[in-house]
Amino acid sequence: MSGPKHRRWTFAQRFRRDAFGWRSQPAILRIREALSEIKKAARKDPVLGAEGAVLFLEKISASLARVDGSSGAIGAAVNAAVDVLVPIIAKAPADDALREKWLDRLWAAVESDEYSYIDQLPDRWGELCASPEKASRWADSFIGTVRMSWSLDRRVAGFFRGSAACLSALYAAGRFEEIPGLVDSAPYKFWLYRKWGVKALAATGRQAEALRYAEDSRGLNESPFFIAEACEEILLSMGRREEAYRSYSFEANRRATYLATFRAVAAKYPERAPRDVLRDLVAATPGEEGKWFAAARSAGLLEEAAELAKTSPCEPTTLIRAARDHAETEPWFALEAGLAALRWIAEGYGYEITGMDVREAYARTMRAAEAVGSRDSALDRIRQLAKKDTEGGRILASILRPM
Repeated sequence: MSGPKHRRWTFAQRFRRDAFGWRSQPAILRIREALSEIKKAARKDPVLGAEGAVLFLEKISASLARVDGSSGAIGAAVNAAVDVLVPIIAKAPADDALREKWLDRLWAAVESDEYSYIDQLPDRWGELCASPEKASRWADSFIGTVRMSWSLDRRVAGFFRGSAACLSALYAAGRFEEIPGLVDSAPYKFWLYRKWGVKALAATGRQAEALRYAEDSRGLNESPFFIAEACEEILLSMGRREEAYRSYSFEANRRATYLATFRAVAAKYPERAPRDVLRDLVAATPGEEGKWFAAARSAGLLEEAAELAKTSPCEPTTLIRAARDHAETEPWFALEAGLAALRWIAEGYGYEITGMDVREAYARTMRAAEAVGSRDSALDRIRQLAKKDTEGGRILASILRPM
């Protein structure tokens, strides 16, 4: 197969060294534009698209040298780009010589990456090799240095970027038996490496051993999420769904929000009723019951949601939205949500709560109370809340003063 057609890539001129200054948003926009250009090319010519992907990965780190990465936004954007581009490169129908050139260029980019923007690439090296034979050759090129870097002899030991690439390549080459022994020679337990031992043991049918190996990887500097995720996957592959659910489902499916966590667990275990999933998640987080309010509400479990909002603090703005959204269809629930919002505001909870938020909570609560015929009772409860010596309580008192 001949090499890719020549193309003048629009993104190439934009990703010069130090191209973006310190602001991350312009860089993120350019990354998205580059991905769009590369994907469009790959749909018509997969080899050309892969060439663009390699070029992007060569340029990206140097172009971001001055960007402020403290928010994590630019790092997340690059990681997402790598996730898109690696399969484009791996699946391209390139001949052996062209793929070897790509791999050489990519490894040079990894070694010159001063800011660790593309440090995912070594972990995907086996996939990038695209064949067991090439993966095996690359593994052999790395393995001697890996052993030396993990040696007890401090004169030759040290960090080597190729350690993850070696393990990834060994796995892609099907050389499973070599991986656990190599990983165990490391002077420390590091999940980035030990996960390959888990995968290798599982691939050879030693799932029980793989589980023990994963659990033995836990430590102060390791995220329990990734270890639980691996253990859950092994148990699910063995058909042991009950054990996977009880032992790992919460830890392995934690997301940025409680609502997203609930949805992830419920989707993975559809055989369980949403009410049961919610109950188990609430039980796993004592003292945080109110944080599952949105999850209960999204599942239509309104009685449970109302009870959760009373049990422990819940974000008042979430409760105010619930009072607004359910005013017509379930006014009793709108009333409970509104009262809970006022309660937590009065007790000092909530993120950047304003007087406008308090007034909206009061208005929606009273509207719901009138709809269910309990205006006086609701007003009495609010008057009690207004006696709290907090900013929220004082704002409530100022609202009620003219009444």
